[in-house]
Amino acid sequence: MTVKIITDSTAYLSKEYVEKEDITVVPLHYMFDGVEYIEGFKGEFDDYFEKLQNSKSFPTTSQPSVGEFKEAYLKALENYDEIIVIVLSSKLSGTYNSAVAAKELLEDKKITIVDTLSTVAALKFLIEDAVMLKKEGKNADEIASYLEDKKTKLKVLALPDTLEYLKRGGRISPLQANLGNLINIKPIIELKDGELTLLEKARGKKNALDRVIELVGDEINRATICQILAYDEALVFKELLEEKHPDLNIKIDIEEIGPVIGSHLGPKTIGICWY
Repeated sequence: MTVKIITDSTAYLSKEYVEKEDITVVPLHYMFDGVEYIEGFKGEFDDYFEKLQNSKSFPTTSQPSVGEFKEAYLKALENYDEIIVIVLSSKLSGTYNSAVAAKELLEDKKITIVDTLSTVAALKFLIEDAVMLKKEGKNADEIASYLEDKKTKLKVLALPDTLEYLKRGGRISPLQANLGNLINIKPIIELKDGELTLLEKARGKKNALDRVIELVGDEINRATICQILAYDEALVFKELLEEKHPDLNIKIDIEEIGPVIGSHLGPKTIGICWY
């Protein structure tokens, strides 16, 4: 059985990787300053975040339509026997619901959908695992079974530089944001059970980074640092992580977060995904 992998744009894969591995990306959309955009690929986000940084506006985001998923399924089934669809958390977006609704329109087709309860580099981990399993000859059900287990082991923490974008997105009140920014409070955000929640607060960026490193712990098999217009800070964070784990025999990547997820966190955010 030949298997086609379909995902959404919030894994922030590179265009080169998508083309090399023949992955179909069904993108999310966002509206900013009255213009609708389709979320792109890694390497295409800096201009957007620079505009966001200098604007009082806040974007709205929307999931892919049922029709977009249906079109992707029909095209894939021209050349593949079955499809596995690997999408961001259903608690962060309606993307999973669109994917399921499109499947229901094609009742007789072999389509397996995984709600990863994740996003950004953690979603990327799962896609890369799916690619590996596909190359080993696994079918869609076998890949899905593996991913359902693996997703429970993934951990994600994010450290926004300011409370401003959480306020703009309606996740905290203006009063909380203003007081927090006044006394230099840095929130530590956790992706838990598919939802972004406030885990802890720290005073100052350095204390917050130190606390994130503590929270990561000692058992790491793989880690990726995510950032928004904060590559240099991400490098420093990587060095701190490597200092804490001198025997760590893994490569720590640095990746980008795009507009759909990153708008709620804001420029200068740093995060880490690991297992």
